[in-house]
Amino acid sequence: MRWLIVFCCLMLPLAADSAPEEAELPGLENPGYHPPPDWFKVSFLDIREDIAEAASGGKRVLLYFYQDGCPYCAKLLREGFGDPRIAETARAGFDAIAINIWGDRDVVGIDGEQTTEKDFARSLGVQYTPTLLLLDEDGRVVLRIDGLYPPHQLHQALRYVAERREQAGETFRDFYRRQKPRIAGGVLHQEPGFLGEPIRLAEQRRSAWRPLVVLFEQPVCTGCDELHDDILRRPGVATSLSAFDAVIIDAWSEQPVQTPDGRDLRAREWADELGIGYTPSLVFFDADGTEVFRTDGALKAFHVHGALDYVATGAYRHQPSFQRFLQARTAALEARGINVELMD
Repeated sequence: MRWLIVFCCLMLPLAADSAPEEAELPGLENPGYHPPPDWFKVSFLDIREDIAEAASGGKRVLLYFYQDGCPYCAKLLREGFGDPRIAETARAGFDAIAINIWGDRDVVGIDGEQTTEKDFARSLGVQYTPTLLLLDEDGRVVLRIDGLYPPHQLHQALRYVAERREQAGETFRDFYRRQKPRIAGGVLHQEPGFLGEPIRLAEQRRSAWRPLVVLFEQPVCTGCDELHDDILRRPGVATSLSAFDAVIIDAWSEQPVQTPDGRDLRAREWADELGIGYTPSLVFFDADGTEVFRTDGALKAFHVHGALDYVATGAYRHQPSFQRFLQARTAALEARGINVELMD
């Protein structure tokens, strides 16, 4: 029995024969285009060569079928591949290739036949976007994801195929049940004492003497949940955080934000400008509103605590390497008989 898709009600059914052709915009992106992460492979779309090349590197091929203007494709890229743990699994286990279901680029299919993106998608029965096909070394579909999986389920699907669990006769359903993955809470966190709405950072910090930390997050984000439910609650971390003005921003929202330098932008525009690719990301600004440091993705308590102290103490001014700072910090703690658990 095929694994049931939790968000099947959100998928976009498509009638390939009735869909309008896309107008090509030379040198430009089509309206509604959502670019995949920069770690996706730039492929010549000879799928047989892609499979062979991936296999030579111990990887498999992930085909991502999309269409411009697809909100669930945007959601997959934002909540799925925007999770650093999911992205790490995907990058380590797959060569990921994006294919436009209405596109006219030439494709050499798994059977060696010359075709186009749209005919290739049709030949594989792609009826929804996004659709992910996870292929083995012979081009067979190990797992097919029609529509949108929630991040915790997507992560386990990628692991199942990347770890070649099917070769041991294990079904994805059984593998998933064994993992018991953490499910994201689905809410944007708030913290007492943080700057609230409206977010007017230049005005709110006109007489600021403390540095600022901006926590770029999103509601569906297990790393954000862990950050707030565990890490920021630890006494030492909470003490270090008290040295900052802090604010939480939904990185992909239309929320109006005044930046530290006084510009009025939407949250997603500011996040794009700063190059925020994962959540949670912590961006640190000095009292004058200049960015001085950042952390990308989910970190453990030791590293979050270290980042806070790295900025709050001004150590970043004379020690430009955060890793050197952490090494010295670890050595000092161990000299006092304090065992450091980096992954706790």
